Amino acid sequence: MLVTNRFVVDEDVAPAFTERAHAALTALAARPGYLRGELLRALDDPRHWCLVTDWESVGAYRRALGGFDVKVHATPLLAESLDEPSAYETLASAAPNGEIVEVASDRAARPYR
Repeated sequence: MLVTNRFVVDEDVAPAFTERAHAALTALAARPGYLRGELLRALDDPRHWCLVTDWESVGAYRRALGGFDVKVHATPLLAESLDEPSAYETLASAAPNGEIVEVASDRAARPYR
């Protein structure tokens, strides 16, 4: 499962934002089910940033959000991200020169209960 949180950060506060994002990424990286993460900045507009994390499952990500260090260091930062969908499940993948591998959705069938 991939989580992308996008931010628009004024250049004068970018150093403080970077420090806070590093603390958030460190807290998330310590949680079970974390696979990898990156802090990215847009090449064509340095005000646009993205914090991307990869998790073994949606449950692992949701449990990670309950961790104390995550609540202290990541949650306040994530609350400042753009208000848009941020969690994505993998439905297909391909390794370099590989074939497409499809995966069934983990979403609950309708009607939701």
